[in-house]
Amino acid sequence: MNIAKSISLFQEAQTLFPGGVNSPVRAFRAVGGQPLFIERGEGPYLFDVDGNRYIDYVLSWGPLITGHAHPDVVKAIQEAALMGTSYGAPSPLEIELAKSIMEFMPNIEMIRFVNSGTEATMSALRLARAYTKREKIIKFDGCYHGHADMLLVQAGSGVATLGLPDSPGVPSAVASDTLVANFNDLESVEALFKKCPDQIAAVIVEPVAGNMGVVPPLPGFLEGLRSLTTQHATLLIFDEVMTGFRVHKGGAQTLYNIKPDLTTLGKVIGGGLPVGAYGGKKEIMQMVAPLGPMYQAGTLSGNPLTMSAGIAALSLIRGEETWERLEQVACRLEAGIGEAAKRAGVPIQQARVGTMFTTFFSETKPVGWNTVKAADKVRFGKFFQKMLGSGVYLAPSQFEAGFISIMHTDKIIDKTIEAVMESFRTW
Repeated sequence: MNIAKSISLFQEAQTLFPGGVNSPVRAFRAVGGQPLFIERGEGPYLFDVDGNRYIDYVLSWGPLITGHAHPDVVKAIQEAALMGTSYGAPSPLEIELAKSIMEFMPNIEMIRFVNSGTEATMSALRLARAYTKREKIIKFDGCYHGHADMLLVQAGSGVATLGLPDSPGVPSAVASDTLVANFNDLESVEALFKKCPDQIAAVIVEPVAGNMGVVPPLPGFLEGLRSLTTQHATLLIFDEVMTGFRVHKGGAQTLYNIKPDLTTLGKVIGGGLPVGAYGGKKEIMQMVAPLGPMYQAGTLSGNPLTMSAGIAALSLIRGEETWERLEQVACRLEAGIGEAAKRAGVPIQQARVGTMFTTFFSETKPVGWNTVKAADKVRFGKFFQKMLGSGVYLAPSQFEAGFISIMHTDKIIDKTIEAVMESFRTW
């Protein structure tokens, strides 16, 4: 495979950007080799600057559930751009997208748009502290909620991928108010409540962990969190930036029938453009300025390009038949990978919820960060490179989720499974 242009561009990029990239995992350091520079995306495919085509299971790290450059989304963005790219004032588009989100997620009674998932979680936690008049929060090891100071404590995603400790630059005073429990371990949460009674403002959780690879909640875990937080007058925040419209069209909260107090969103609701949102119970959201004293603002929040793209994307996945098809396709891929590994005698553990999936190179079922980090990163890197050579673009990390779009057909899944079989055959 010729990637000469990518090699040349990466050399230049390293003189301009730290590590040659603008987000760490893109550098391929966890899997070795040369990061690819992409020229365009079309449906389920990426095309690099050297003209190579790849079946894409990264999908911009989750937002592109409609695939690349879906005509309806592109048209919506084009029409919006002709009317102006940003107003700095309210527009009807914000109302339309908000109503669409609330249709899927009725637990959200009021919503505020921001520009990224990090902004959404930062704002939701500030709101939780304002509402409860408490300062401490609980997060879970291996879960990533954006790069805000208070959340870069035992985080997943790129922090886990690169093997980084808690990030330098995070003040110890800030980190001290972030308590860390073990994912899928209610006893560890109970212990923190006992240690810090009447001090915890919120528990924030990825209801399906997607930033240490896909790790579903064990039966009773989310229900237990809901019970504990209610008991201690603490807010339960579901970080559905990744899982929203991915594990179920109504998010994990609908799939598992749990009612969080606040929800954070991003990725899919922007149709591929930068976006974030936080919302929840009206009583809590009424504390947000200008209605209440909790201040949060954003120059480009609710911009018409993003709102239009989000409206178009959600309209494309609204139908029940669409979700049945997505589930069917994802299930076929999961089964195919599993069968290929079995035939080749390669020990793997698979995890999938809805359109999110991960293949762990491990003999132990991942249930939390302690079991996830035992997965064989060297084997994954080997697998990644073989798949890339066969024209399949996976997340360049053992600790990241893969994604399916409505453009991934049975034929594309079959080609992917063939590539997996070939990869394991030459193991």
